[in-house]
Amino acid sequence: MKHLHRTASLGVALALFAALTPALADSTATIGGLVNKGLVGVGRIPAAQRDKFGETFGSGSGMSIDTTSWTRDASGYKGSLWLLPDRGYNVVGTTDYRPRLNTIGIEFTPTALRAAPAAGQEQTGVKATLADTMLLTDDKGADATGLDPLNGVRAASGDMPILPEANGKLALDNEAIARLPDGTMFISDEYGPNIYRFSADGHLLSATQPPAALVPMRHGAPNFASDNPGPGAAEPDPKDPDTGRQNNQGLEGMAMTPDGKFLIAVLQSAPRQDGGDSPSTRQNTRALVYDASDLAHLKLAHEYVVPLPVFKDAKGKTKIAAQSEIVALSDQAFLMLARDGGNGQGVKGDTSLVRQIFVVDVSAATDIAGGAFDAADKPLAPKGVLDPSVTPAKLTPFIDINDSAELGRFGLHNGAPNDKNNLSEKWEAMSVVSVLDPKLPDDYFLFIANDNDFLAQDGFQVGAPYKAEDGADVDTMFLVYQVTLPGLAKK
Repeated sequence: MKHLHRTASLGVALALFAALTPALADSTATIGGLVNKGLVGVGRIPAAQRDKFGETFGSGSGMSIDTTSWTRDASGYKGSLWLLPDRGYNVVGTTDYRPRLNTIGIEFTPTALRAAPAAGQEQTGVKATLADTMLLTDDKGADATGLDPLNGVRAASGDMPILPEANGKLALDNEAIARLPDGTMFISDEYGPNIYRFSADGHLLSATQPPAALVPMRHGAPNFASDNPGPGAAEPDPKDPDTGRQNNQGLEGMAMTPDGKFLIAVLQSAPRQDGGDSPSTRQNTRALVYDASDLAHLKLAHEYVVPLPVFKDAKGKTKIAAQSEIVALSDQAFLMLARDGGNGQGVKGDTSLVRQIFVVDVSAATDIAGGAFDAADKPLAPKGVLDPSVTPAKLTPFIDINDSAELGRFGLHNGAPNDKNNLSEKWEAMSVVSVLDPKLPDDYFLFIANDNDFLAQDGFQVGAPYKAEDGADVDTMFLVYQVTLPGLAKK
């Protein structure tokens, strides 16, 4: 998206509001001037969709709207966005799926605020069409892979740090994308967990490794396996890292700040040594804020602890809702989507307990960048208990995706029956774009998309057909909210 700027008072307003106002999570939530006006559109891409390589379409682990293409006329809005899939269909284990990026054409006709769409048109407000698919390659132009990098470590070379590899290929489990005005893009992944910069045509330009505290270690050495071995491969030893990011809990959220000066990346949940070895103690994750003045050499400028939401599951057990994506409001505030797992269309459970977007304010949080907690041998939250010297970020609920009234207006629901109108499990992509209304200069559409895990009944990938278990046929879905975000404006 184009660079945006903010008013200097945004972080202060957020902090003041959080301190003085009870948490809000309904469809009219207002936080320091940020307003959720409600759900205004829904759309789908069918589960049977295939990309230009003839493989089953993978949906939204990450998303970036092309704001330069976004237009409005009497009939509505038109534009395009980039939708980033992760490592491919891997219910049994990972496969040699080639990482890629999809371009989606969008036609959007928003429903009037708090109104009901016309009967039979509840989920047609967003018309999304697959326009193109581009493969991502390594720095030599060779294919990358989604295979689990069991014991695979590519040696550091030149400016490149050590990298995950499998079968001699760069191994990527892509999770978030930030597209830049020059067409290049930052993409974060689970395996490293690294931040990669790719050219506009998809080849690797540079890579950034996080602090040592986040790098997965086994037996004293980096080991990027995620315990999802490919066909015929053994499981890692041990199954989980000793320190660093937990399996499948990498840099799930990432976004460029509106002024283009910083890149923020957030670990999905706490590192192993900070309680990340248990779903009940993995609360204290990390937000990394990089100086992006030199795009080829990101420099860690700030680092904060972000306390993830705590909730009780249906059995009364304490759980942590891991984060799935962020949208940066400034270098000190961002929107963060957090959710539970195992509930929704395509999986066994039907009712999600947490699918929410929070405002995260780090203005009063302790900056731990470059300190002792960046080393793997210095836990900042052993067994989930945060070191008293560290003040975490402030979370305030903003949008409840599970809001029954909002979903109901568009023929959707959360919970039984576990059919195609029950939200799927994984909502992992967000991006914002202006409503292009001079009377509402601070209003934006917040697009949210799911990761459908490639679940289809006529699936085809890596040269072979497949059929998802239990009849799962999960569409890619878009939910669009109208929100007010004061201080954001095109440069």
